[in-house]
Amino acid sequence: MTETFSPSGSTLAEAEAFLAAHPEIEAFDIVLHDANGIGRGKIIRRHELLSFYKGGRHLPISILGLDICGEDVHETGLIWDQGDGDLRAWPIPGTLKPLHNTTPPRGEVFMSMYDLEGNKMSSDPRHALQRQVDRLAEMGLKPAGAFELEFFLLSNERDARGKMVPARDVLDDRPSTKTEVYSVDHLHGMLPLFSDIYAAAEKSGIKAETMISEYAPGQYELTLHYREDVMLAADDLMRLKRIVRAQARAHGVTACFMAKPNEDYAGSGMHFHVSMQDRDGRNVFVEDVEGQWSDTILHALGGLRATMGESMLVFAPHANSWRRFSSQSYAPVSPTWGVNNRSVALRIPAGDIRARRIEHRPAGVDANPYLVAATVLAGIRKGLIEKINPGPETTGNGYDAGQDAPPIPADWRSAIVAAQGSEFLKDALGPDMHRTFTAIKAAEYARVARTVSEVDFDLYLHTV
Repeated sequence: MTETFSPSGSTLAEAEAFLAAHPEIEAFDIVLHDANGIGRGKIIRRHELLSFYKGGRHLPISILGLDICGEDVHETGLIWDQGDGDLRAWPIPGTLKPLHNTTPPRGEVFMSMYDLEGNKMSSDPRHALQRQVDRLAEMGLKPAGAFELEFFLLSNERDARGKMVPARDVLDDRPSTKTEVYSVDHLHGMLPLFSDIYAAAEKSGIKAETMISEYAPGQYELTLHYREDVMLAADDLMRLKRIVRAQARAHGVTACFMAKPNEDYAGSGMHFHVSMQDRDGRNVFVEDVEGQWSDTILHALGGLRATMGESMLVFAPHANSWRRFSSQSYAPVSPTWGVNNRSVALRIPAGDIRARRIEHRPAGVDANPYLVAATVLAGIRKGLIEKINPGPETTGNGYDAGQDAPPIPADWRSAIVAAQGSEFLKDALGPDMHRTFTAIKAAEYARVARTVSEVDFDLYLHTV
């Protein structure tokens, strides 16, 4: 085969080298991430990989206009308005990786959507993030960052009340019903599973780092190595979620990435750590004198604080997302900022001054990291351009502060309305991605609103 043009920058040489290095691999997951962060695509056989790299793969445009259940959302304009025609997905350079613990052996590769002429399909979340990276590059800035992954390991069976329960230890089937926050011994019961997660991450080129037992029964957190490229940071998060889910399933338990699977305990966040480098590789958030914050980091905080309310739908995109926000829950309830303070929404962590960064804490683990990063970068850019003052630092209990902060929506419906009317969010995501995302969320809200749930029967069956 001869080399052909790929708008993503992928090359036949990469695929040929991979096949030569991995003669055992029989098939590949080719994965495109939609507005909800769901991986959609196909499994192709080994002999199909080179033709995929040579000419891309035709996929229907509607694949980016689906709701959480995989149903068409006509209001996105991506279904019958376009005749549900095919576009072309192309592999992303550097994302072709072997998978761990699969029978028969498989690999995976991420892809992005383009039109038939090779132009970026603007309802692809990955392109939305690249657009903000490019805008910052025009200012001489390059964002770096990493996401944190919080998740639950749950039993495959529910209890007598229909509630999800923590998974028993895969080592010896010991039950776990207590909040074992930071318990090292508690982690040991899941070591066979964690070992497979680390092995799969290493095989995929991901530097998965610290594992801790988090603030709820069955809840864990896994940190990722800081990346000098935020696109790679988002890729790491998406790939690691697939890894955790697959390895948990192999060990007979369920990995849960809902924001709030248990009403009695803390939910799961996806904190995004972000900094900015100039053309010389210098972290522009670093202050000259430790603790005397630079105008750059203050203006970045100001932009994030000013835009948080209208952006909350990106950070909390589902009905369940909004159950995570409550006082004393380690999830922020107002757009506050502070230093070494986990009760605020925007935190400057303690540590080496050279690693100065902002920890953006509102997003749940159920959010799409490409859209989260795009929105956060757009907020920072706005703050830098407009030199927005973030207001006074919040000290002490951030849940008692924030009365003077810009308001944020109180619920999912309010967040959808705020996002629909937000010129900032339209600019942050791009008009097409904004229309697609908000239309999908409105359709999902309508689905939930018309559903008669067990809560309805519990409250009203015998009482009204």
